[in-house]
Amino acid sequence: MQVTMPLPPGPVYLLSRIPRFAIPSAIVYLSTRVVQQQTSLKVPSWVVFVASLLARPAIFYFQVLYGDIVNKREAVKHGAVLPPLVQESGLKVIQTMVENLKHGYPAEPFRRWAENYGHTYRIHLLTETALFTDDPDAIKAMLATQFEAFEKGPIFQDQVDALFGTGVFNSDGEMWKFHRGITRPFFTRERISDFDIYARNAGRSLKQAKKRLAEGYSIDFQDLVSRFTLDSATEFLFGHNVSSLSAGLPYPPSAAHLTPASYHTHPATIFTKAFTEGQLLASLRTGQGTEWRLFEFWKDKVTPLRKVMDTFTEPVIKEALEKEKREKEVKEEEEGTLLEYLVKQTQDPKILKDELVNLLVAGRDTTMGLITYSVYMLIQNPHIEPRLRQEIFDIVGPTARPTYDHMRKMRFVRAFLNEVLRLYPSVPVNVRKSNRAVLLPNSEPGQKPFYIPADTTLIYGVLNTHRRADLWGPDAQVFDPDRFLDERVHKYLTPNPFIFCPFNAGPRICLGQQFAYHEATFYLVKLLQHFTGFTLDEETNQPPLPEWASATDRKKDEKVHPITHLTLSVVGGFWIRMKELNPGDLD
Repeated sequence: MQVTMPLPPGPVYLLSRIPRFAIPSAIVYLSTRVVQQQTSLKVPSWVVFVASLLARPAIFYFQVLYGDIVNKREAVKHGAVLPPLVQESGLKVIQTMVENLKHGYPAEPFRRWAENYGHTYRIHLLTETALFTDDPDAIKAMLATQFEAFEKGPIFQDQVDALFGTGVFNSDGEMWKFHRGITRPFFTRERISDFDIYARNAGRSLKQAKKRLAEGYSIDFQDLVSRFTLDSATEFLFGHNVSSLSAGLPYPPSAAHLTPASYHTHPATIFTKAFTEGQLLASLRTGQGTEWRLFEFWKDKVTPLRKVMDTFTEPVIKEALEKEKREKEVKEEEEGTLLEYLVKQTQDPKILKDELVNLLVAGRDTTMGLITYSVYMLIQNPHIEPRLRQEIFDIVGPTARPTYDHMRKMRFVRAFLNEVLRLYPSVPVNVRKSNRAVLLPNSEPGQKPFYIPADTTLIYGVLNTHRRADLWGPDAQVFDPDRFLDERVHKYLTPNPFIFCPFNAGPRICLGQQFAYHEATFYLVKLLQHFTGFTLDEETNQPPLPEWASATDRKKDEKVHPITHLTLSVVGGFWIRMKELNPGDLD
């Protein structure tokens, strides 16, 4: 069978644009020649060449000007205004966003622009103008009250298609409803309250942590919990534990030679590496707009990584399909996994593989971020650890396994996790696209609403919303779980619930929200039953950028480097030490 090599993205992109550029240039050139032939007018050849070359850019420029005029008129007609426009070129905006995604602080450019332009504004992205907002009223409109007017949209879908395909995170319309309908029944209270999966995998991970710490080395806690969440997610969703914890733990870079080759060659390690790189590249595409192919000119960098990921998931799918063939007579209502139910609905290999990848992002990365930053906050706020442990011991006990009823009673544990999600949401920035012209609220008193044309990309910054002092109070930059328990709840959150959206909101709210809370709570309980004295390995962790020390917000307090590649993580791993808990430690 002959294998055809895919054409390079850059040349394909340019070829697709040739008619848009060539036709105006040809018209200018031919018109000039006709005029010269029929009149005595003599135009120098270089003038004809330059005019022909600039024909398309001139048309684009006037289209932008005309579009602004039309949009302003439409805004006035609707009693609205256009959001202010950031006065930077599209190329400069893209460079700023890409550099931030690679090396900066999550969502930092958006916060900086908001200081000058307000909480809803427009930015140029070469051939399109996008909108950013961290206004909870606008976010509420996008996610809930005007939900039908917004979708993921073709631009975002094109940017991340190589990674997510047509899975639930990257689909709209009927395809989204299909995925949503399939997954919803598997996140009922009964299913997500089966804690046997958490117990098995948490036990394995903590056992490995104890072993490595006993050797005198720090552990990459982020890697540890990513394996815990991956094993738990695959067992819960697919009935097939991929046993990523069996790869063991890596040694710190200073002792990297001790890390066995089997760790690097383990299928889960290979999958995780490809998964992480794929998310970084996909997130860079979102900052590069519709022109992302020009930045991957000769090679689509994500597709090979997705093939590596598919190699990991294909055996799981094959096993499920074979089981379906053997058990065609099984009744519909019989208990099974989500994957077993999915193969009853479709046997399209692309849909199956796409959905598995999408679910693994939800099941692994988001909860990994929550647990990782929970321990980071314990290290940053050591006075909170005894209080958390006291509640755990009072309700669960020093060794018992938490139950659903226990979790309902542990109010401070939930408040602690909420505060982690407030300052370090798993998905700091998200995207929608308007499918028709809409009006978004303007939270500035006495100001007109914002007019948003159809086909506008809208970026909303959950992290920035979560840290706004005017929404959360003057201590918004301070980590304080009690804000979810005391009078501040009624002062800030109750009247305006969209200031807190770590799991999105509206019809597309994360179905796995309670699953994530249960998993993170379970792990935190077992961790604090076994360990205390959490500290950073400052020699191994990648430090924050030096200029952050002079910042006026949370950046100045960071001891690690937070980064977002679709989901939030720590650059270079999260290397910590902790000691086993002894009865004397509680005195």
